[in-house]
Amino acid sequence: METNSTQQEILLVTGTSFTSGKFCETSDGLSYNHLSEKEKLEVACWNGLLPKMLPEIFNQYAAHKKLYLWEIREGASFIELELGEQYMEFEKRFSIDPYSFLPLQILS
Repeated sequence: METNSTQQEILLVTGTSFTSGKFCETSDGLSYNHLSEKEKLEVACWNGLLPKMLPEIFNQYAAHKKLYLWEIREGASFIELELGEQYMEFEKRFSIDPYSFLPLQILS
């Protein structure tokens, strides 16, 4: 019997007013001023701040599914977040990451 598992892929475009927010200000007492914008955003994601940053995405799953951050990939002007109930490989042809699907489009 096949079971369904929720997977979510999110691209956060860097260099915008959203991503330049103060997401790394946490209660851990550490200073993240020396990090780049992308690095600060990655730290915020790994520290569990995604539901606060993107409540409209996480509110729809909060009642019945728990999504875990499995991987963060860095692109030229974005970071890609891969979330899911369990770890599964994303199929490149269905990805929203341009580095994944564009080479497949060129070959088609």
